[in-house]
Amino acid sequence: MYERYFGLNEKPFSITPDPRYLYLTKRHAEALAHLLYGVTESGGFVQLTGEVGTGKTTLVRSLLEKVPGDVEVALILNPRLSPNEFLHAICDELGAEIPEQASPKEMVDALNRHLLDAHGRGSRVVLIVDEAQNLSAEVLEQVRLLTNLETAKQKLLQIILIGQTELRELLARNDLRQLAQRITGRYHLDPLHKDESMAYVRHRLQVAGCTTEVMRPSALTELHRISGGVPRSINVIGDRALLGAYTREQRVVNGALVREAASEVFGHKVRSRWAPMFNAAAMVAAGLIIAAGLWQARDLLPGFDKQAVVPAQASVQPAMVEPVVRPPTPQQAISETTTETPSIEHGVDDTINRGHIDREDSLSFPTVQDLLAERSDSFGTDDALSSLFTLWDARYQPGQDTGCNQARGQGLDCLFQRGSWRSLVTLNVPAVLSLSDDQGSGYQVVLASIGDQYAELLIEGQRTRVSLLDLSSYWDGEFLLIWRPLSVGAPDIVPGYRGAEVPVLRDALGSIDGQVSEAADPELFDEPLAQRVRAFQKKHRLEPDAIVGARTQIVLNLVSGASSGPRLTGGQ
Repeated sequence: MYERYFGLNEKPFSITPDPRYLYLTKRHAEALAHLLYGVTESGGFVQLTGEVGTGKTTLVRSLLEKVPGDVEVALILNPRLSPNEFLHAICDELGAEIPEQASPKEMVDALNRHLLDAHGRGSRVVLIVDEAQNLSAEVLEQVRLLTNLETAKQKLLQIILIGQTELRELLARNDLRQLAQRITGRYHLDPLHKDESMAYVRHRLQVAGCTTEVMRPSALTELHRISGGVPRSINVIGDRALLGAYTREQRVVNGALVREAASEVFGHKVRSRWAPMFNAAAMVAAGLIIAAGLWQARDLLPGFDKQAVVPAQASVQPAMVEPVVRPPTPQQAISETTTETPSIEHGVDDTINRGHIDREDSLSFPTVQDLLAERSDSFGTDDALSSLFTLWDARYQPGQDTGCNQARGQGLDCLFQRGSWRSLVTLNVPAVLSLSDDQGSGYQVVLASIGDQYAELLIEGQRTRVSLLDLSSYWDGEFLLIWRPLSVGAPDIVPGYRGAEVPVLRDALGSIDGQVSEAADPELFDEPLAQRVRAFQKKHRLEPDAIVGARTQIVLNLVSGASSGPRLTGGQ
């Protein structure tokens, strides 16, 4: 409908998995490399997971276009099948001849003959299962048994499992540990960063034939904020926003139009990110008026104790909305800090959730708006990473390699997430915050420490305090931090994993729960260890999935004291 109006050849935000529209961020490129590795290497499983709408199926479509000619692919798109139906579907995909009403043994025998024939011809056979989180335990066991089809030197069938985050939880089950141990490659797709979201939108518009600016910076900022960086959500909102601009005869989409489009998509009003601040200000004003009225009427009240009057500021408790984009993910859920930082846990929580800030103190801080305006040249990505590395006694060299790779080269690692102030206090390490103003301009600042009422920013080596409430209105919940992992470059440690990191994990947990590890195989992540990990995660309000990823390792280091380094609270 609107294609000709905007000079487009086709709709740029279709949700069909068209490989032409695949925008390869660094993470998507790595994921595609993992899949190609699974096609060209033999044996075991390759696992690709990601949240709904992050582009997994589009990656699969792109993979199929890049598959070498000597590779046969069986693609299962609907895995809600019984074990027999699943075997039958594989035979159909590969063209393996089976008799009518074939038994499971007959189908496996037919598959084995087909695989041996392909091996003799120098061909490889790959089974790709999309939406694999829907596989039943019985079908997964059948999948595992298929990897037993092998020659004396190599496996005959390579299996790639594509699924949502629930697939990781499914494969972490004790009864599926044999399958989990055969997974040779894992990769997880996260939502897009802000810059990636903007580049993603421009890429899709360009592929569709757009030659002019259709989306203003404010529209791109709102698209990312509201969608949370999920490509499918960006597509749905973007398509509706272009339709809205067409019906109003607007040539350019702005932030307000994106919010209206999102309201139609989600079925409820999507507010500007400034709305919580205006609501809080209105509540403060109302509270002051009420308190002033009570003060003036104090002499009319019998038995009134003038000394017991609480100042108006202290009685006002507006509810502040945390700057987390909608909808929150499980990782953005409120976390509980350890006993090492009790004052900050309650202080920041009180400050943000109740708005209880000493207004005389807050007036003494420079405003974030003035800092961004006066020192805008100091808030680039390279400046922020250089300052963050300095806090870890590490060195960042602009233009040499990505910041994360440079961190890994110095025994560190990095983590990019969306969250809240309490999330940051829980992890308790300095972070780069992504800020944006109402013109859509982006800034990167280093949060060096945090107090009850203030945040301390590191700017060109100097620490500057700003009001926590003021900073909240510019922060959209994105942060990047550096931390010290159990082993640099190691994957997430999951049940069934075997490696030198497992004894380190056992020691760290032992220093916390006091249990003495007497495992028969100390380097194996067995079920008793998984239970201890789940107990630790549950206590600290992390997702109790027994997967020792970045967040769990950071909190583990914090509680056990296993890793030295800068802290947001309490110093080194």
